Amino acid sequence: MPTDSLFHPLVQAGASGAATVAVTLNGQPLQVPVGSSVAAALLAGGIKRFRNSPVSGEARAPYCMMGVCFDCLLEIDGVPNRQGCLVPLEAGMAIRTQDGMRDLLAEARDPAVALAQAMEAPDGV
Repeated sequence: MPTDSLFHPLVQAGASGAATVAVTLNGQPLQVPVGSSVAAALLAGGIKRFRNSPVSGEARAPYCMMGVCFDCLLEIDGVPNRQGCLVPLEAGMAIRTQDGMRDLLAEARDPAVALAQAMEAPDGV
């Protein structure tokens, strides 16, 4: 059931006096406000979908903005499953939305190495 976004920027991105930075989202250039997390900047830039649920396929967007709900998962600079609400925004970031569950083994050049890294990663992958 679609609803209007509950997030409204206090200052519109690109408005006079509002400092912005260039990032890419799914390969498209985007100007977003500086000085916040990736998730806050994307919301302020008008982005409403960050990922699709692997269960239902429904669009998901940040909910808690403090790292608890995992609805803000994005691929940031080639690293999947990053919580956008916890990552400080930097100029030139390459950000991609995530669709469904990631298949890290299928994406890896060497599945055996990817599996070993996933098992040894302290915070998961």
